[in-house]
Order: sequence, then C-alpha cells, then structure tokens
Amino acid sequence: MNTAIDATVRHNLLKEMGVLCCNTIGDIVAEPPLLNHRPGFRMTLHGVGGARKYLNAAERQRFIRAAQHAPREIRLFCLTLVWGGARISEALGVTAAAIDLDRAVVTFKTLKRRAPGIVREVPLPPRVVADLNRAFGLRRLQRDPTLAYRRLWGWSRTTAWRYVKAVMRSAGLSGVAAVPKGLRHSFGVAAFRANIPPHLVQRWLGHASLETTAIYADVSGPEEREFAARMWRRSARRH
Repeated sequence: MNTAIDATVRHNLLKEMGVLCCNTIGDIVAEPPLLNHRPGFRMTLHGVGGARKYLNAAERQRFIRAAQHAPREIRLFCLTLVWGGARISEALGVTAAAIDLDRAVVTFKTLKRRAPGIVREVPLPPRVVADLNRAFGLRRLQRDPTLAYRRLWGWSRTTAWRYVKAVMRSAGLSGVAAVPKGLRHSFGVAAFRANIPPHLVQRWLGHASLETTAIYADVSGPEEREFAARMWRRSARRH
C-alpha cells in the first residue's frame, strides 16, 4: 500500500472514530450483554440463519492491516484482542504489571467465571509486546508501585467497543462477526487450525470447561475441505 493510500485509509478511519464518538446512536450497533445466564445455554459459532460469529482467516488479516492505520493506543488494543483472545473488558483491565516483557506474556483477569480472582497467562507475539513497551513505557511503569497497576487503556467498555468497530468498518467488515467478540472466536478457530492442544486453547481463552472450547474444533478447515474435494472428484468420475 503506497503512502497516499495509507494517508487516505488513516483519514477515513479517524473520521469514522470521530463519528462513533459523537451521539449518533443510530449508527452504533448495540453491545451484547456480558453473559447469557439462560439455563441450558450452549455457546455456538453461528447465529440465526447460519451466519458466522467468527472472522475467517482472510477477515482477521484485513482487520490487522486496518489496525495498523489507527492511532497507536487503538492499534495496540486491537492487536491485544487479536493475539490474546481476550474479551474486551479483560483487555481493558491490563496493566503494566500484567505484562511479562522477558517472556512476552500477558496476564488477563478472567471474567465470566463463578469464582473471582481467576487469571490466565497468554503468550503474545514479541513484536506486539515490544510495541506495548515503547508506547506505554512498561519497564518504567513496572518500577512504580502505583503506576504499575494502573490500566493501560483508560477507556470505558463502550468507547473501546466503538474504536474496535471503527477499525472493523475501515477493514470493510460487517455482519454478525464484525464485533469484538468475533475476534475472540477467531482466536479460538485459528488456534485449533494451528493444531494447538485443546487444553492450551482452553487455558488461553479462560474457559471453565473443555466442552466450551471444543466448539472451535467444529469449524471446517483446510483438511476437512480436502476430504470433501476427494469426495467430489470421485463422484465426478462416476458421472
């Protein structure tokens, strides 16, 4: 992408964010509740009519590219969601003390669990951790007993939601999957396709039950499509 196009994308993204930060409520998708407490509720990766709730690999890459044009703090928040598989409120809770710079690991306080105080460690790409350190001065903050536990992103959950939605719109993403939760689902799908052991995916996502994590294994991947292609070829030869 050349410099002129880069500038245009960034201008449109900032304009979109400005619109979303105003009181144009009709242009904002309502944020879902934190937890569904219905008895017997089982999470699914598809909505009404079969629409995907997760971003596919190509859409995930488009989101990452679009995030590169956002202001630094928004870009890093988006990348933390992409690579950390966190819920938006979990990412907002990250402090300097929660990031291990030497191991490139972030600690999230896990939400939606009955017992309070549950945390999980999730590895992040070293380049993302290095960018976080440069942007926020993490080593300096970690030496201060007060600043070390101050949230890196001081936004409200609604503001963070709007920023992420603005990046998604700039990436041309729409529909059921084009919400912050779609990034978390995308993380789970990508982990299974990379053959990450299920118990690790469960831990990284903070699921209480491996049964919940297993839904990400149900997504059709390249290997499954190859099996289907073999069936199509055999059927074609018979006809």
